[in-house]
Amino acid sequence: MALQDILVHLDRSHHCQARAEAAARLAARHGARLTGLFVRTTPHVPQFVMSQLGPEVAQAQRRFADEASAKARAMFDKAVAGVDVTSEFRDPTGELLDTLVLHARYSDLVIVGQYDRHDDDMADEREAADSVIMDSGRPVLVIPYAGAFPVIGETVMVAWNASREATRAVADALPILQAAKTVHVLAVNPRHNGVNGHGDVPSADICAHLSRHGVNAIAEHVVAHDTDTGNTLLSRASDAGADLIVMGAYGRSRLRELVLGGATWNILHHMTVPVLMGH
Repeated sequence: MALQDILVHLDRSHHCQARAEAAARLAARHGARLTGLFVRTTPHVPQFVMSQLGPEVAQAQRRFADEASAKARAMFDKAVAGVDVTSEFRDPTGELLDTLVLHARYSDLVIVGQYDRHDDDMADEREAADSVIMDSGRPVLVIPYAGAFPVIGETVMVAWNASREATRAVADALPILQAAKTVHVLAVNPRHNGVNGHGDVPSADICAHLSRHGVNAIAEHVVAHDTDTGNTLLSRASDAGADLIVMGAYGRSRLRELVLGGATWNILHHMTVPVLMGH
């Protein structure tokens, strides 16, 4: 299945321009339609408080939302200018996470930004990536808040652990993998037996499957019991010059990853390249 519809989340953060530009280039590369989504949110103020403050507060909230939406639209228009892509800007009003998930369900790929706790304009987005990954049913491409990414998907590293989530991510990423120049499939500390086993040669079976879809993937594995999986993936991606990591998200519960740590949590907090996640 080709990528036909890509959605990028727009916000007021100073990382958003790079995210929108990366989305525009990716959409142009795949001939996809690009939708920029800015959600107009307003703080909930109890009615008895509003009645005491008067209409000026509501009017100020509307002006702020109008100004923020106009800036987001200008940013999006700048990102798609000069790029051969069909685009649309949307600015619905609603609760951020619910609205983002709702619009995500009608796209082939959703692009969001990595949460930056130092950026006050992302204060409401702590759970944005998690919510879209877990609730939209769509693959999510997370763009790091640091750096620029002029090319996404030429050299790809697939994190393979033979799980349902990794299988879903590979299937979701297939159009990108087919267009890539190089694809590395990496198994970290592979197990050979059981339902999540890798067989005699780790990553070989999924590489054989990908080859039947026109993807010339390289099967690799590494044993690194003294290093957590997330850091191992980032290190190997850097060594390979990867511009994209593809991986399954939350093979364990989000709460367990929060308490005990896990590859998804580690990558979302320490990513250095864009990461496509499927669940």
